[in-house]
Order: sequence, then structure tokens, then C-alpha cells
Amino acid sequence: MKVLVTGSSNGIGRAIALKFLENNFEVIGFDLLEATIENSNYKHFKQSICDELPEIENIDILINNAGVQNNNDIDVNLKGTIKVTEKYITPNIKSVIFITSSSASTGSEFPEYVASKGGVLAYMKNVALRIAKYGATANSISPGGVLTKLNEHIIKDENLYKQVLKETLLNKWATTEEIADYAYFISVINKSMTGEDIFIDNGEKLKSNFIW
Repeated sequence: MKVLVTGSSNGIGRAIALKFLENNFEVIGFDLLEATIENSNYKHFKQSICDELPEIENIDILINNAGVQNNNDIDVNLKGTIKVTEKYITPNIKSVIFITSSSASTGSEFPEYVASKGGVLAYMKNVALRIAKYGATANSISPGGVLTKLNEHIIKDENLYKQVLKETLLNKWATTEEIADYAYFISVINKSMTGEDIFIDNGEKLKSNFIW
């Protein structure tokens, strides 16, 4: 089967692309950066999801991962994601996954980032409604803290890192490989769940202190 992963050169997107390649899928990647994956089953397009998109037939699984923070968030994260999805969802589609953010539900982030990811979450449900006629599913994954280069300024600051870990129940952040495992399960193994958002935040949403 053919999988398209946006934002495939780093972080979560790269981990997802590698997960599918390990399972013998044909993977196509979009990214503003050069390819960081060398595999005969991988084809890379260096481009923005906001620009004119290449003609690619028969995408089975679409992983909408590409995004930015504090840099035209709504144009890229929301409008770009919509553009890619509308381009490549055809009767051939089996699954569409959106990588959103826990902040899409909690509101705890920069304003335009929250708005863009919240929009993606609502759009995911719209897609689920429309592709059900193909027997296809659409779901989203909302990570909390993830161990990526984007978050290195926190991870490498001992004081900041301790503070953010205290905001979780499990006292840890997720790895990119863990997010990739969920993306694979939801898009390949899952057959019945659709229109749902999966939180992977180590219990950050539930963190609360009961004072009596």
C-alpha cells in the first residue's frame, strides 16, 4: 500500500515514515527539508504543503503531520493540511491521520497555534463523515510533550524539563517512535474507530491537585 507522510524529514513525521517502511509500505514524504531517509521504498518531495502539490495516484493512507509554530500557523497547520487532504482523498483511501496537539483541546499554547490545531481537530471529524462511504477511517493523534529537536530548549534545560514533567502523571514525555506506533495501529490495524482524537500526553490533561 502507498502512504503519504507530510513533514517526513524530522521528528514525529520521520518516525512514522520509518515505521511504515519497516512494514514494507511504499512511503512518499513531503518536507521543506531534504530527505533524511534512504530506502528504496521511499520517495521524497522537497516542498511546502501550502504550494502546488504533485500528482500522486492511489494514496491508501494519508498522514497529515507537517506543521509550524508561531510562523503562519493557520495558513500552514490548518489551510495547508486541508489542501493536502482534499487533494489526495479519493475512493482509494483507507485511512487519514491528523497529528494535532493536546493544546487543541486544552487551549494551553500560543493563540494561533491553538486555533490552527483546534481547526484541524474539527476538520478531522468532517473528513471522517465524508470518507465513510469508502469504508475509510479518519482519526487524529494529540501528543502532549514529545522528545523532538523542536523541544530541545526545554529538554536540555534541567529546571524547565523538571517543571514540565511535573505537569504529567507519568513523569515523562513520549518518544517519536511511540507516536509512530499509534499512527500505524490506528491507520492499519484499526478497522472500526473513526472520528476520534487520541491523547498521548502521559496524563497531563488529567493532572490536578485535590485540596481539602
